[in-house]
Amino acid sequence: MDLEAIPGVGAKTADALRDLDDPAGTVESGDVAAIARAPGVNEARAARIARGAIRRRHGDDGRVLATDRAREVYREAIDLLRERTVTDYAAKRLETFYPSASASRIEEAQSFVEAAIERDPVPAVREALAGVEPLADPPTVRVRDRCLATADAETLARAESAAPELSVETVENARDVSELARSYATVIVLDEEFAGLDVEGDVHVRPNALDEPAETVPERLLSFFAANRERLEAAAAVHEAAATAGDPVSDGDPAADPDRLRDALARLDDDGTVVGDEELTRLTAAVDDLDAAVSTAESVADDRLREAIRERDVTIEGTDFLSLVEQGARVDSLLDRELADEYDEAMARAREHLADALRLAPEEAELADRVFGGDPSFPVDHDETAVSRLKNELTAARDRRAARLKAELASDLGELREPVEDLVRDALELDVELAIARFAADFDCVLPEVVGPESSDSGFRIEGGRSPLLDVDFADAEPVDYAVSGATLLSGVNSGGKTSTLDLVALVVVLAQMGMPVPAASVRVERFEEIHYYAKSQGTLDAGAFEATLRDFGDLVEGADGRLVLVDELESITEPGASAKIIAGILEALDGQNATAVFVSHLAREIRDAADFDVAVDGIEAEGLVDGELRVNRSPRKGHLARSTPELIVEKLAGDRDTEFYGDLLEKF
Repeated sequence: MDLEAIPGVGAKTADALRDLDDPAGTVESGDVAAIARAPGVNEARAARIARGAIRRRHGDDGRVLATDRAREVYREAIDLLRERTVTDYAAKRLETFYPSASASRIEEAQSFVEAAIERDPVPAVREALAGVEPLADPPTVRVRDRCLATADAETLARAESAAPELSVETVENARDVSELARSYATVIVLDEEFAGLDVEGDVHVRPNALDEPAETVPERLLSFFAANRERLEAAAAVHEAAATAGDPVSDGDPAADPDRLRDALARLDDDGTVVGDEELTRLTAAVDDLDAAVSTAESVADDRLREAIRERDVTIEGTDFLSLVEQGARVDSLLDRELADEYDEAMARAREHLADALRLAPEEAELADRVFGGDPSFPVDHDETAVSRLKNELTAARDRRAARLKAELASDLGELREPVEDLVRDALELDVELAIARFAADFDCVLPEVVGPESSDSGFRIEGGRSPLLDVDFADAEPVDYAVSGATLLSGVNSGGKTSTLDLVALVVVLAQMGMPVPAASVRVERFEEIHYYAKSQGTLDAGAFEATLRDFGDLVEGADGRLVLVDELESITEPGASAKIIAGILEALDGQNATAVFVSHLAREIRDAADFDVAVDGIEAEGLVDGELRVNRSPRKGHLARSTPELIVEKLAGDRDTEFYGDLLEKF
């Protein structure tokens, strides 16, 4: 797959994507979190890449949203969906849904949405989702007790790339390997030629070590699970909560068994070390406490000798003897001659204390015995060489034990590595589905029927549509029925809901071509190639802006087949007389083309008179004035020129007052 063929992916981004394990598969999957793991690619950028890949897959290279107002409606639709997400991932993932002119893309999206709206967004599941995030790659962990060794330059380069956590050393012969074994707890030789090597130390000849990272560098896997512990536990909780609610995340069992995952994580500390092994805990404590235990053992021996000296009947008084000793006089011969048994007992107590304090194994205790020996002395002194050797032995035993436990745990976790990716992704995708389900429930949505331009039933038909974009509670929004095929003028009183109707039409069509549910009782829309929505101009335009606007409409009417055109009070750009002629001309150009257009205007009568064809006119009819307030039927009435607000007021006055003035005035409308 040519990554640069994806819309919006340049050479630099393509290079970053190639660092992924499966660049093409990951991009094609639309998995925003997985794409965002490429260097320098954040989730927002990943969503755009995923959207570009979707477009490429469906041959969808058009731009449906052709105007600023159309794009604003799309953003408002996306925001309504995003407000119902829990995770940042889901908010970004929803960006991969866009209004498409591709039948296959709309069908694909609708298939996803159809399943999503059946979901039950129970609070327990949404609460569990709060802790779920895409899995993160932790920083590289440096491992200093182990190294790789090779005599081959090519293998050296491959090892440095494949195992950046380890030092990679160059060796030429067994002597070099033996030297490394003195510096590292474990040496892994990568060359087959060293098979059968017999040197002192923990040395392994493993030519395939780079192909077995879980065994060679278990820290990498352990670090990954340690860094993602909370995310994994949260994802597991989502699956369990969904299953309890009777709406499991997937049809089968979770990709990774939550209990097995938790058991494995319980054996892992937050820094990636193995916990829960008594022997490793003992060895770690012994290494850490050795120096303190030796010092305490010396004190134990000194206390015993002091007691013995004070009590011992020797040639000189015990107190004088003690004074001499403490002043540094040579006492080895005196101790050997006068207190041999007591000195041996003191040394035995020191050795016993050292072994007990460190909980040494029998073979380790033999090394500890050498710490206290040699010529008698007081205060008692230890053999530093013996202490150093004991520490080295304990450290090596600890590191070997830790390495073995890491390898065992990494082996267990290695079987979960890919399943937990699915576990988390499924939980995150559930948030996307639940957001769509909540959107559909909150706004009483249905899945629309989207037909091709070749259908005889072109344009749009909306029944019971209610707009969530209104500045009122959705429950208070009045339902609207409206259908248009071809070019139509929409007339109506001020504040009667003409602009809101255009917004509703735009929102419904945008959502429908995204593959999303729409806020209505029933909807059928044509699959439009482009949506052109022109909002009401804020005041009359100057000559330059007026010319630019006419240029836009000139481009619009050329090849308008398959377009939806929504225009709100275009007459406001210039004086009414000219506006009516301009709008009439635009409608004439659209007439006969396979376009659907709704022009909101207060000049419907004038436009109809200026046009050279029978312009369809619909009206949002006011039923009358009640206590000075308009009572309006929000659903446009087909083939009806709606009365204006001034006409209604004159009609009311004509009925209230028996004068010819108001009656004559009413006849002029």
